[in-house]
Amino acid sequence: MGGSTPIAVTIAGSDSGGGAGIQADLKTFSALGVYGASVITALTAQNTLGVTGIHDVPPAFITAQIDAVFSDLAVDAVKIGMLSRPEAIEAVAKGLDSHGPATAVLDPVMIAASGDRLLVPEAVESLRSLLLPRAFLITPNLPEAAALLDEQSAQDIEAVRRQAERLLVLGPRAVLIKGGHGEGPDSIDVLLDEDGFLELSAPRVVTRNTHGTGCTLSSAIAAGLARGMALRPAVEAAKDYLTRALARSEELEIGHGHGPVHHFHAWW
Repeated sequence: MGGSTPIAVTIAGSDSGGGAGIQADLKTFSALGVYGASVITALTAQNTLGVTGIHDVPPAFITAQIDAVFSDLAVDAVKIGMLSRPEAIEAVAKGLDSHGPATAVLDPVMIAASGDRLLVPEAVESLRSLLLPRAFLITPNLPEAAALLDEQSAQDIEAVRRQAERLLVLGPRAVLIKGGHGEGPDSIDVLLDEDGFLELSAPRVVTRNTHGTGCTLSSAIAAGLARGMALRPAVEAAKDYLTRALARSEELEIGHGHGPVHHFHAWW
């Protein structure tokens, strides 16, 4: 632990609509009792209906933000989200190497909830080779796990387990494949760590307010790790938080498309 106040940093894109990206991450950190700082890798023109533009932050300025934050704050955990270009991925990899082993949770964001592509195709290889080996945990959904492996999406839990094993070989300490894109009454996430497999099941919440779910889960895990929790309890607590945030998302009336989850359901 860096100090008495747990601190987490999100390295990700900004969502002008406020439901995903660094905005979702900072809300999640705050809701879970962790001080949040940010390194912005891209600006998006985005709302609940979709992404209309992406403006990439120059790699040198990503580096400048990383250096500024890590040289001053005692960072306990890092959440890495949208990195749309190989140059941005390289800058983050170098930043992690420069500033030591703060626990990194990598959410390999490739496609927005609206279906908009957030990653140029050549960036997938950079993500695979540069960031997977530096990650403590990666949190792909079913399509992202398939894309990282250049395979078809897993159709059953056995296929999910096999893909988790193949992803672990690429270098992260642990893999969490999220089942939100699957079928059936329950959403089953599969965690593979040094202790083997753990399946985490929760009733599938039927709502169109799914914007930022992946960002929220990965930042909730990072928040737990920043507070000193072990990986499995952190993942279980994060899934519980997200399930509640989804279940109460209908209380919010935000936008005309895929609305956000209710990050502050415990407070509002």
